[in-house]
Amino acid sequence: MSKEQLNHQNRLLLYGTVTISGAAVMMLELLGTRIIGPFYGVSLYVWSSLISVALIALALGYYLGGLVADKQTRFRLSYAIALAGLTTAAIPLVSRPILLWTNDLGLRAGAFTSALLLFALPLTCLGMVGPQVIALAARRRAGVGMAAGSVFAVSTVGSVVGTLLLGFFLLPALGSRVILYAVSAALILLALVVALYERRWGHATLGPVAAAAIATGAGLWLQTDPEPTEYGDYHLVHQAESHYGWVRVVDDRARRVRWMLSDASVISALRLDTRGPVLSYQKIISALPHLYPEGRNALLIGLGGGYIAMAFAAQDIDTDALELDPEVAKAAQQYFLYEPSGALLVGDARYEIRRLDRQYDFIVHDCFTGGSVPSHLLSVEMLRDLNRLLKNDGLLALNFVGFTEGPEADAAAAVYRTLGEVYPHRLALVSLPGEAFNDFVFLASRRPISLEAEAAAWLAAHEYSMPAGGDLITDDFNPLEQLQVAKAERYRALLLERMGPMLLAF
Repeated sequence: MSKEQLNHQNRLLLYGTVTISGAAVMMLELLGTRIIGPFYGVSLYVWSSLISVALIALALGYYLGGLVADKQTRFRLSYAIALAGLTTAAIPLVSRPILLWTNDLGLRAGAFTSALLLFALPLTCLGMVGPQVIALAARRRAGVGMAAGSVFAVSTVGSVVGTLLLGFFLLPALGSRVILYAVSAALILLALVVALYERRWGHATLGPVAAAAIATGAGLWLQTDPEPTEYGDYHLVHQAESHYGWVRVVDDRARRVRWMLSDASVISALRLDTRGPVLSYQKIISALPHLYPEGRNALLIGLGGGYIAMAFAAQDIDTDALELDPEVAKAAQQYFLYEPSGALLVGDARYEIRRLDRQYDFIVHDCFTGGSVPSHLLSVEMLRDLNRLLKNDGLLALNFVGFTEGPEADAAAAVYRTLGEVYPHRLALVSLPGEAFNDFVFLASRRPISLEAEAAAWLAAHEYSMPAGGDLITDDFNPLEQLQVAKAERYRALLLERMGPMLLAF
């Protein structure tokens, strides 16, 4: 083989190495939400924790990789890749005990610490790859700047490919754990190939890399045991992973209740004995046809288990339902008795409602995840889009969990004020009168809303007088992420108190 052919092979190997390592970095970072999300929720805190840990680990990896490359120690490129593969394989094996151990640290510190313990090692090892490849490339061609630029460019391309491959194809088809195993296996295979080339360069590296490969294989074999489906009085009936998180159906045999969870949020509940509702706000919304007896159709944004749609159907109201997560829609039909009385639309609410050209007597906004409502669904612009779909005498109902007193009440006040920017008439109900932490049901309409009718007497007992003030929520200025911090922490504390941390780590 000529020297030119050998150099060409070396360049392919080095650039192929940074392409794969760049893809692995982004895959690990994105998969982090699937490992931590079911326990801590997929909130701004979890994303901030994962991004911060990734940056810390990569910075440390860049430094160590440069140090190793300059000092020409015995720590070879293949070792860094093999260690990345080995520690990646360990993530599913240790995730449950680490999540349970960090639970006492609270939402923010727990999310950060779990991300640090689970992902810092593999990301640090992957960060070491770039500087070592740059050093090797610079020795084999003129121009350190060109070598560094080429490596960074190729690594970035790998990151883009890994991101698109994961989000568009792999995650919906395989699930996060299988992808973690595949990433681990790919890194170990890459380490073996690099080790063989390093032998050609005069370095004896195959033995340690082979040991890492054996350890990884043993770790993957240990993870083939079936996952637990029992925890005390709880039985895991169904679980599925989608683009948006883990959807689980869990039976609480002591309370005779079936729960639907999306990551760390309860999004629906059904009594196993009576098939009736468990969540108080659902009873309030189900009674809204008493305020507008002429209403005959509805739009439900956020299907959950489908109880509201079924309660409306029992009152001869056809309900179109819009649900973001296809796995939630499937679980509602298979495990919560939901039968569509209108169209079932699966997609993002902001996009789908712009495509609707039908008007409704009732619109129910019931979007909830991770102890908070996705903030982009509560802006003035979103409410104006909904207003276009509401008939002149129609009624909008918006479910929002929040506080009735203290500075924590600012989130509910902001939502109520924003409703007032679009609708001239508003009214607030709470599911648990007298409680500080509550389910609000905000009603809004173009016509006056009255609770004086005899049929609405039960609703009148839940009326709540909202204080003036609150921030205006727009797409440009949306303070809800910050305003909902206390709510998310309180919600998680209640969830753990009632169900225990093991349920979230199922």
